[in-house]
Amino acid sequence: MRLILTLLLLLLPVSSRAQDTLTIATVNRAPFAMIEGEKITGFSVDLWQMVAEQLALEFEFRTVDTFAQMLELVSSGAVDGAIANISVTAEREAQMDFTQPIFDSGLQIMVPFEESSSSVIAVLVTRDIAYAMLAAAALLFGGGMLMWVFERGRSEYFNRPARDAMFPAFWWALNLVVNGGFEERMPNSRPGRFFAVLLVIGSLFFVSIFVAKITAAMTVDALQNSIDSLADLEGKRIGTVEGSTASVFLRSRDLQYIGLQDLDELFNLFGEGALDAVVFDKPILAYYAANKGRGEARLLDRTFKPENYAMALPTGSPLREQIDQSLLKIREDGSYDSLRAKWFGSAR
Repeated sequence: MRLILTLLLLLLPVSSRAQDTLTIATVNRAPFAMIEGEKITGFSVDLWQMVAEQLALEFEFRTVDTFAQMLELVSSGAVDGAIANISVTAEREAQMDFTQPIFDSGLQIMVPFEESSSSVIAVLVTRDIAYAMLAAAALLFGGGMLMWVFERGRSEYFNRPARDAMFPAFWWALNLVVNGGFEERMPNSRPGRFFAVLLVIGSLFFVSIFVAKITAAMTVDALQNSIDSLADLEGKRIGTVEGSTASVFLRSRDLQYIGLQDLDELFNLFGEGALDAVVFDKPILAYYAANKGRGEARLLDRTFKPENYAMALPTGSPLREQIDQSLLKIREDGSYDSLRAKWFGSAR
């Protein structure tokens, strides 16, 4: 009996030490959790380390490849908790517990960044516009040569051989349409004057039609390509992470989307121009647009479906109350605001 008690006493410290070391799951989601080999950093990582230090908790990180794997480990009780950009939803609440909110978030739309000047050039350099410009040049050339026929021998400007008169005649017609012509080069013959009047009057209609065509092309292009709201996503190539709150949101709006399992794969697809828009968590998209996607992505101002991030714990976890109290202390002493400023540039 004494031997059994001795063995139990020897085993108890080992068991206690094993239980004291918590396992916290996380996934690569910059800037909340960033995994670079054995180094793990990020806003949520730093916040958890503050909590663990306050509560004197020993822990080790367990990294996984996907967000779904991380949540499955929590709901099954295989880990003691999880940190990243974990949105609190009713569906997840039924499978696990959450701490006090650690970050206010929401869904946002990211689209390719396009300079307005490049958009105008893209609209102008089209087959229809090119044909219209060629037709205008041909009409001006024909009109100038016809004026040469009328004014040859009567006007010093047109008194030259046909080969030498080609460009001067075209230049005269172009200036007549654009600037009203030159007073010193006014036609002298009756047919020339009559034709010049017809050319000026006709140019008013021609220029109006030409300008209207360009305006219509730019308007149609803007309506077809610009994304300024959720309604503009209809028929566009939308990307998000499958199983995320963004995918649930898009399905509830009957919007077709391309669901990726990996966030890096989603951003790569966007960078290659294969997506017209990405719908995902606002801070994640903002971090991408300000870093890897700088100059290539922009975010729409409106935030859809406000959400809160929190630390996830297995249902009934005894750590929840302690962690909540620690989070409140971190907010009260200003540590939270300093941490947020470190990762996002401002406390709010």
